[in-house]
Amino acid sequence: MIEVDSITFAYPSSPPIFVDFSWQLRRGETWAVLGPSGCGKSTLLYLLAGLQFPQRGEVRIDGKALTRPRPQTGLILQDYGLLPWATVRQNAELGLKIRRFYGPDGTHAPTRVDWDRNVTPWLERLGIEAVADHYPAQISGGQRQRTAIARTLALHPDLLLMDEPFSSLDAPTREGLQTLILQLQAENQLTLVIVTHSIEEAAFMGKKILLLAQPPIRQAVILENPEAGSEGYRKSEAYLNLCENLRARLEQG
Repeated sequence: MIEVDSITFAYPSSPPIFVDFSWQLRRGETWAVLGPSGCGKSTLLYLLAGLQFPQRGEVRIDGKALTRPRPQTGLILQDYGLLPWATVRQNAELGLKIRRFYGPDGTHAPTRVDWDRNVTPWLERLGIEAVADHYPAQISGGQRQRTAIARTLALHPDLLLMDEPFSSLDAPTREGLQTLILQLQAENQLTLVIVTHSIEEAAFMGKKILLLAQPPIRQAVILENPEAGSEGYRKSEAYLNLCENLRARLEQG
């Protein structure tokens, strides 16, 4: 589905982050991108989202070079991106309203889409229907993140990109949302890429883990993790061993 083909990227007046870097993702895969702060994790996500573009090489999705954000890609950020003056329901409906404004132009919305969709099933599925008329300041951090997830999944993306989405949440809420996202990914056959600096989160969520070191990054270091997300995996020896492996690799740089 996604081909990152020999890309080189640098911000203006800064050393390159990626140099001749290649990476491939197949449809329906679940990836975690792990690395220390400042290594280019979020930059890579923005390249996949079409918000940044390489100076050389290209990013292709379904064989087409990415030249702008695509309507089938969902992006969920760490700070939720909710409108403080809108209710939970209104925030969840925002993407659908924007699509209806533009119509099926193939740029801002897919050419084929169910225009009668509503967000109620997602509010129910994510357990926030009871606070649908509340404002972001009146709900918990976990409920805000669920609202952002509802807004994104209501658009039925085929690619879901998440940038440190649970880092500000307490451990029980974070672990519950990690499990929920993996359930939704499987139910909707999404391709999932989650950027994180948490070793434990990467080990639990990523069936494949892309490990980034300090720039410049030239090679994709990939670890297979087929048991990710399975019941009881957090307490398994395989999980603990993987966490130790990842920690050692990060310490080596």
